[in-house]
Amino acid sequence: MRLGRTWTVALVGLTGHLVEVEAHRSPGLPAFTVVGLPDASVNEARERVRSAVTASGLTWQSARRTVNLSPASLPKSGAGLDLALAVAVLVADDLPAADVAARTVHLGELALDGRVRPVRGVLPAVAAAVAAGRSDVVVPAANATEAALVPGARVRGVLHLAEVVRLYGGVAHVPDVTAMTTTRPGSPAAPRPGTGEDLGEVVGQDEARFAVEVAAAGGHHLLLMGAPGSGKTMLAARMPGLLPDLDDEDAVEVTAVHSVAGTFDPVGGLLRRPPFEDPHHTATPAAVIGGGSGLPRPGAASRAHRGVLFLDEAPEFSPRVLQTLRQPLEHGELVLHRAAGTARYPARFQLVLAANPCPCGMAVGKGLRCTCTAVERRRYLGRLSGPLLDRIDMQVDVEPVTRAMLALAAAPETTQVVGGRVAAARARQSTRLAGTPWRTNGEVPGAWLRGADSHLPDGVRRTLERALDRGSLSMRGVDRVLRVAWTLADLEGRTRPSEADVGTAIGLRTRGRTGA
Repeated sequence: MRLGRTWTVALVGLTGHLVEVEAHRSPGLPAFTVVGLPDASVNEARERVRSAVTASGLTWQSARRTVNLSPASLPKSGAGLDLALAVAVLVADDLPAADVAARTVHLGELALDGRVRPVRGVLPAVAAAVAAGRSDVVVPAANATEAALVPGARVRGVLHLAEVVRLYGGVAHVPDVTAMTTTRPGSPAAPRPGTGEDLGEVVGQDEARFAVEVAAAGGHHLLLMGAPGSGKTMLAARMPGLLPDLDDEDAVEVTAVHSVAGTFDPVGGLLRRPPFEDPHHTATPAAVIGGGSGLPRPGAASRAHRGVLFLDEAPEFSPRVLQTLRQPLEHGELVLHRAAGTARYPARFQLVLAANPCPCGMAVGKGLRCTCTAVERRRYLGRLSGPLLDRIDMQVDVEPVTRAMLALAAAPETTQVVGGRVAAARARQSTRLAGTPWRTNGEVPGAWLRGADSHLPDGVRRTLERALDRGSLSMRGVDRVLRVAWTLADLEGRTRPSEADVGTAIGLRTRGRTGA
């Protein structure tokens, strides 16, 4: 009777939990049982482990084997536990360096021929292992670069199970696997930081360009309403180019999300550019906020963390999709409850909505070309509910570009020029918010904005109180107007917002229909 031990990591959302893998071999009828709340993919690992062991030139001894995954109350899912199961079984079968294997963490999926395939979520899994005091990690060779991004981790990348056997003093033939294809799971595409096009290509639209700059500077949510062809999509796609690079903490968090989602390419290191996600309007709630069988995977909202989530033709999205965004807009986090457990994913994104004013899109100006009835227009815009719109900081009309606009327009500013002002404004916010949990004006809660510490001028408070009394702003709207006003002051290099800033912020929030 022998007992083999090693370690692996089970992910629940972005949270990694260290799992002790114990393999017990005893006489009796041949059997291979896995206990400790394994899902179907973990139970199927029994066949992958048996085939991989024999493919490594080792003998699969006839015995009764029981593998326990501790803590037993934690659900285990995914093929990333294969390698740890195999190591624990081999240690129980007299693999020499049992003490080394017992303090090492193993991650990886096994092929039937013994290859070690890459898995999702290696970055947060290795980070959890190091945080728990387990710095020695064996991962698939294709994940080694990603795992090495974790400070303090001692990473060993392997291509085949036979390499692991020899690592622990066993005798195994290591086949030539360099010619074998080892692909990363999931989509190979990295998150797109926008289209790479320049803001200078957008002609005219001075007000909309200004709104995009303010949104980028303060991390605000934005609605662009206008006729087809007026430039809404062009403006939204260029917003990520205005955002500054992610700092180390945000880069690690964003990279971890994309590692779990399977969209991270580790060749370039940590993701430093803010991500850009633009799901099609046929996307389901699970695709946008996350979902799937068992423990849910991150959706577009989490993949856009610290970046931009763009919903083009927003009224065409399912109302269920739009309403599910209300929680992350307020809290910057998605909490997904399933029968198998609860997963938490960060979702501090900037929401940009683009919408036509009616189904035909021609209800601009006097609306003489519009063919929609009043009921159709109300029903169309009614898909953007009041509670959702109340969470949008700025709502701007994008008028069609006319020949007069083209004739009078100066040379448009480029992304580099506008991005410089955005970076300067964010630096001022960083200084002012130092020592708080907030990074941008868009995250600051209303209680702090209205409190005595904000040192708001009396005129600013009176302007907001009048708007509140008229009913043109809700209490949440007052807070969001204040956030935009602070951003306007930061762009101008002033220490606090003025009455003019508040008036401008109210105009940006109400599509110019309400004065200060």
